[in-house]
Amino acid sequence: MAETALQLDLSIFFLLAVIIIWFMIAYQLVLTLAGYFHFLRSMKEKKQIDGMTFDFPRVSVLIPAHNEGKVIRRTLQAMLAFDYPHENYEVLVIDDGSTDGTGAIVEEFVSCDRRVRLITIPKGEGGKGKSHVLNIGLKQTRAEFIAVYDADNTPEPSSLRYLMAQMLLHRKLGAVIGKFRTSNRNRNILTRFINIETLSFQSILQAGRWKLFRVSTLPGTNFVIRRSLLEKLGGWDEEAITEDYELSIRVYMEGYKIKMIPYAITHEQEPETWEVWRQQRTRWVRGNNYVALKFLKEIPMFKNKLLAVEVLYLLSLYYVFFFAIVASDILFILSVVSLIAIPLPGPYTAVWILAFVLFILEILLALSYDREDNLKQIVLVVMMYFTYCQLWIYIVAKALYLDLIRREKRTWVKTIRFESEPGPE
Repeated sequence: MAETALQLDLSIFFLLAVIIIWFMIAYQLVLTLAGYFHFLRSMKEKKQIDGMTFDFPRVSVLIPAHNEGKVIRRTLQAMLAFDYPHENYEVLVIDDGSTDGTGAIVEEFVSCDRRVRLITIPKGEGGKGKSHVLNIGLKQTRAEFIAVYDADNTPEPSSLRYLMAQMLLHRKLGAVIGKFRTSNRNRNILTRFINIETLSFQSILQAGRWKLFRVSTLPGTNFVIRRSLLEKLGGWDEEAITEDYELSIRVYMEGYKIKMIPYAITHEQEPETWEVWRQQRTRWVRGNNYVALKFLKEIPMFKNKLLAVEVLYLLSLYYVFFFAIVASDILFILSVVSLIAIPLPGPYTAVWILAFVLFILEILLALSYDREDNLKQIVLVVMMYFTYCQLWIYIVAKALYLDLIRREKRTWVKTIRFESEPGPE
């Protein structure tokens, strides 16, 4: 009797895992196809914008900086190369207690170009996270539009112009985001995995959701937002360690939209060691935990119910993915060693294989937008599933442990920089 009950429990668990995994695969496939159509539409849109004339307003570019000596010089060189009217934009570097000479490097640019300003956070007021730094920067300018870039970013000259063109064409947009590419993607196996992950995320979840639902989220860099909206929302939430994600939800709650355009491109440095990657990703998940707790009870009050469903999915994405991977691993291992036998009839082996094949095809289609779909990438995607994806189990579990069991205070953990590449690879 006990054995029968165990088999019944395993059967239910198995079916639930299959349903969740196939829901994710099917939904991601829909988003991938939608992202592809958004990409095609965006290329036509880009040609139209290139033929238009705009009266561009003043923009302040905010760059939070803490010990960015390895990357800040190339970043500022890229910022000063924007093909945006030079008299209508400024670059504010907010130095958050750097001890590696970051301020001195910025001062070199300040002395040569009046578009660059250095704001130094007084001793004792720094180290409170990116949100705090951005709020300080916001108070130092009266520009109508605010652009945000991380200190390791080297945007293409046209990126700011393309972002601002969208803001001028569509008044209901609260913000516009571009695409980020991995500048050090060929450094090692980790950066290659991250490159696949970030391109897939942008082409599927960002572009696909915009095409279907007019929803995308701020990425933390390479975006422009209206100053009036920021002030209405009270700036960035200084308790949030994923300030971009938290602000995105408030933008939509206020009735504005965030558009993703894939032709406004910046190049950024990604972690080159597993330890730096672990720290960064743990911060991301813990930041998501904070946002989930903050907004979960407010979702039923959203006027836009489709948006409410999409936000709920976004908030639960880490945990749905966590359950799907864990369930898949457990069932696979127990079946291989013949410790369990699922008594349910059906071609389940074929179902699992088909799901895996679809996962690979979705990633390759997403990579094709940036012409990175090739045989080598297929091998990397397969390797990635059995290694990189599995590590997310540890990341999500640790974040939940720190937040729910240890109740450890969330603090901003800076992503360590590495020596810059000579240029985008």
